[in-house]
Amino acid sequence: MGKVFVFDHPLIQHKLTYIRDEKTGTKEFRELVDEVATLMAFEITRDLPLQEVSVQTPVATANSKVLAGKKLGLIPILRAGLGMVDGILKLIPAAKVGHVGLYRDPETLKPVEYYVKLPSDIEERELIVIDPMLATGGSANEAINSLKKRGAKQIRLMCLCAAPEGVEAVKEEHPDVDIYLAALDEKLNEKGYIVPGLGDAGDRLYGTK
Repeated sequence: MGKVFVFDHPLIQHKLTYIRDEKTGTKEFRELVDEVATLMAFEITRDLPLQEVSVQTPVATANSKVLAGKKLGLIPILRAGLGMVDGILKLIPAAKVGHVGLYRDPETLKPVEYYVKLPSDIEERELIVIDPMLATGGSANEAINSLKKRGAKQIRLMCLCAAPEGVEAVKEEHPDVDIYLAALDEKLNEKGYIVPGLGDAGDRLYGTK
């Protein structure tokens, strides 16, 4: 069964407070989301494998460690997921970036895939699916399904805020996927918004309504 990690790092929690605040404008909101994504990337990469190498320092030879060549892929769900990509790339600049575009069918209210562009070797990569909000879990499940259909085998999910309903929906449909969160919130309201949440992440990132 996939694990759920809620990051309690003081800097993540501090910045998340200002992300939630309705008085935070678009520019500052965007910068804060970028910063929290970097901090979350630091936590999410904690278990990457290392290998030992030998380097010559100005003083002596040192046995030191480097990443053991594990290939990573970042998969933002369009469009709000884009707001977190650059923050992660600051720490993992060699990661490849794919994209999954989804919209909600107005009649069925189910997510529909309209765009997928992925690295050619996703079956060899550990993929991190990125979306600021995990509300009902519908979009996350659909994105993960899209990746698995195309051969992905190692997938993690990274979100700022989640509702318990969304977490349970992903765990039920994809028990092999670990979930990484800055906050696990209280519930969904009748409109499917996370409470207390932070509103519509895409609108707040890009200044739209």
